[in-house]
Amino acid sequence: MESNRSVMSHQDGEKNHLSFSSKSASRYGSITNSLSSLAPAQVQRPAISATRSKIAVAVLCYINLLNYMERYTIAGVLLNIQNFFDINDSTAGLLQTVFICSFILLAPIFGYLGDRYNRKFIMIGGLSVWLVTATSSSFVTKTYFWFLVLMRALVGTGEASYSTIAPTIIGDLYSGAQRTVMISAFYIFIPVGSGLGYIAGSSIATLTGDWRWALRLTPILGTVGLILLIFLCPNPPRGAAETQGEGIVGQSTYLEDVKYLVKNKSFVWSSMGVTAMAFLTGALAFWTPTFLSRAQVTQGIRPPCTKEPCDTSDSYIFGAVTVVTGIIGVCLGSALSRCLRDKVPNADPLICAVGMLGSAPCLFMLIFLASTSIPATYVIIAIGETLLSLNWPILADILLYVVIPTKRASAEALQITVCHLLGDAGSPYLIGAISDAISVYKPDSYEWRFLSLKYSFLLCPFIGVLGGLFFLMTALYIAKDRRAVELLVEGNPPPLQASTSEPTMEPSTEAKLETQ
Repeated sequence: MESNRSVMSHQDGEKNHLSFSSKSASRYGSITNSLSSLAPAQVQRPAISATRSKIAVAVLCYINLLNYMERYTIAGVLLNIQNFFDINDSTAGLLQTVFICSFILLAPIFGYLGDRYNRKFIMIGGLSVWLVTATSSSFVTKTYFWFLVLMRALVGTGEASYSTIAPTIIGDLYSGAQRTVMISAFYIFIPVGSGLGYIAGSSIATLTGDWRWALRLTPILGTVGLILLIFLCPNPPRGAAETQGEGIVGQSTYLEDVKYLVKNKSFVWSSMGVTAMAFLTGALAFWTPTFLSRAQVTQGIRPPCTKEPCDTSDSYIFGAVTVVTGIIGVCLGSALSRCLRDKVPNADPLICAVGMLGSAPCLFMLIFLASTSIPATYVIIAIGETLLSLNWPILADILLYVVIPTKRASAEALQITVCHLLGDAGSPYLIGAISDAISVYKPDSYEWRFLSLKYSFLLCPFIGVLGGLFFLMTALYIAKDRRAVELLVEGNPPPLQASTSEPTMEPSTEAKLETQ
């Protein structure tokens, strides 16, 4: 088999050299063509043992749990924060928006670095910043709300470094069905961590009488995670899982990486679906406990909160529901994916479409049931969250198998940037702003404050339907794009009609590739 072949794009006609040889001295940015190149690593490294790989995944899962606990601790004590600083809904939503904004600004930088430098060191640096800023935010005083906003923004640094890189390390430790299982284990801690954030935040605030103590739990646990990351997590060669530990070296600029990704139709459409899902989960996760609390005030079940500590029982219940439904949804989604993938090539995006489209009527129902029956509302919330949670492990797996190994961190970063920028960066603030705009007509009415938040939630079901349509579009291209990546990694030409920007290869005689 001839090893160095030039690749001609069917979309733009530009050429690219894809070399599989023992040479790997060329560096990123040295390529003179428009797309990327791949080559095996210069020195074949011994495969990382199965035991060490499992330990590494366990450490990454633990830190992912803490990331999402920290993110939603604020939502668990939101009523206390609003009373403490005397802020309205839109200003409260700003706390989540600034966090996500810093997250999306930094994600592309960490994605670029993650495809080129030591990923473990990058995660250690980002996690260290996260620990310092998260701890600092817990010492804010009543007259320094701006300091809390600033610290929340800086907390996004740690998540940006971790969320863009950690899945790619798992992708380089495992492949095939094992990768699906490990990615599922990693992403199951998104709903679990989110739910525990509500529970831990409200519990500590109630126990201590001060919501600021709730912000100090995750930095303490995060210090343990940082130590484990330093000593137990490896930095496997990129593409090691697909090349029996040998690894792949890429030669491209960041602009070339982005061009490759935006021409990858499966990546583009699935990223749009992820964006719609991020909008829903961001808005609902931030406002649902407050919405349910106001519903109960309207029904006369509980008195309004006028001083701290506020009744945070809804955060307990919503957190517990999120944990349970998250585990069920992730396990069910992963099982469906493994069962159907070999029989139905585009099963993964179809499962995601079912999850999104199925959640839309649940969202409609919970909005209107809240004013009449809180128990029935929680049942609908549980069904909707289970359907949404089907998608978490599948979305990560889709990205890993439709993008070549040397561009996965950049792909994670670009997807994170888009889905948060257009999704949960603005949705908490947008829902709060719509609520404030409606509530101005009767600002002193507790019932009208509930109704204003209720009407602002009506935007969410429409976003759910839109996300389902995006995943249906993904299903049209995913089989071709996945096969194209497999052929490129194996050193064989993908078919010309593949929907990605990686086209067919022309013969060259520079080097030979031994069939593995």
